[in-house]
Amino acid sequence: MKTFYGILANSLVAFLTNNFIWFAVTFWVYLETKSIVATSVMAGVYTGTVALSGFFLGSLVDRYKKKSAMMLSSVCSLILYVISFTIYSFTPESTFKDASSPVLWTFIVLSLIGAIFGNIRSIALSTIVTFLIPEDERDKANGMVGTTNGVSFLISSIFSGLAIGFLGMFWTLIAALVLTMLVLVHLWTIDIPEKGVVHGEEHTKRIDIKGTIRAIQEMPGLFALIFFNTFNNFLGGVFMSLMDAYGLSLVSVQVWGILWGVLSVGFIIGGLIVSKKGLGKQPLRTLFLSNIAMWIICVFFTMQASIGLLAVGMFIYLCLIPVVEAAEQTILQKLIPPERQGRVFGFAQSIEQAASPLTAFMIGPIAQYLFIPFMTTGAGVALIGDWFGTGKDRGLALLFTVTGLIGLVVTLIAMKSTAYRTLSENYQKVPETVEG
Repeated sequence: MKTFYGILANSLVAFLTNNFIWFAVTFWVYLETKSIVATSVMAGVYTGTVALSGFFLGSLVDRYKKKSAMMLSSVCSLILYVISFTIYSFTPESTFKDASSPVLWTFIVLSLIGAIFGNIRSIALSTIVTFLIPEDERDKANGMVGTTNGVSFLISSIFSGLAIGFLGMFWTLIAALVLTMLVLVHLWTIDIPEKGVVHGEEHTKRIDIKGTIRAIQEMPGLFALIFFNTFNNFLGGVFMSLMDAYGLSLVSVQVWGILWGVLSVGFIIGGLIVSKKGLGKQPLRTLFLSNIAMWIICVFFTMQASIGLLAVGMFIYLCLIPVVEAAEQTILQKLIPPERQGRVFGFAQSIEQAASPLTAFMIGPIAQYLFIPFMTTGAGVALIGDWFGTGKDRGLALLFTVTGLIGLVVTLIAMKSTAYRTLSENYQKVPETVEG
């Protein structure tokens, strides 16, 4: 466990640095250009690139030893941050105020890719849990990984804004460079025992998407789980895309920013609970029960225009996210052969993350042209307006409620499906084959 804790601490700083630089660049671009279009394009490009890169990054994790893959992750990030720093240092400040500037977008893209290379480490960390941690402790280890992600998200989201506001982009980039170099030096000192894990076989020398799909198909019900999570991400994208607009209709931007900082603690608490209590003997059941709870919350937390109701609902929702993620990781770690896990985690990441940019592009027009008119001048005013409320914000609230109902119904149906029963039975039957 000492080795695992060392890797976890190292990954915490790496995750924090990559999140920090990307949040900071996003804030900085908006402050420089005052362009909402620029920041929205950045978000779409970022999530789309994450979705597309999972196949390739997962193959890298399978191709090399996990420590080598994590070193590669930090080296690539460092190189790209150095290039970004060079561009920033030798470019006139006025150039960055033009949202159409090729130099600005070169800087943005290089910073983005530098942050995305951190996903190699994220995939590698999931596979490291497989051979470092005994099967009956992996759910708790995955909970620790969730806590690590939560802490990095919380710290980076707060301090990136402070860094841009008080230090500027120059010193923000310097901080990222120093932290990345420290991560590399520390990782070099960690000895990761990888005996018994397959490396260098012929099928690991290419991305081999067909082989990855075949490995998933060999375990009936596993594809259904991945697509179920993809569907949930598709619906969850509604909240990612519209939550800020709804929250800012209730409180000021200052209060909303502070509230999100507090609510982000939910990620940490959820991960800590899993690391302490585990997921039980049936992680698949835990995953579905957590989803049921999340969708019930989504049905009711905007039922009235109350910041208190919204805050409580969102906090519980965020606490449950690490539970769902840890459950999926635990299932894949047992059912997928070690030599394929990098590809499968990358494949799952690509498929599941692809839903978010799709939702981002679709949900705006749906809200603008259907739900908002329905609750401002449409039939919804007379139908439910007397108790639900009317106006633009109640149109968004109704969209959240409908999304929650759809998610709840689909989850209940999926839990009664043959795929659910088959996967649950297979998880109980499949023996553990990986030794730490």
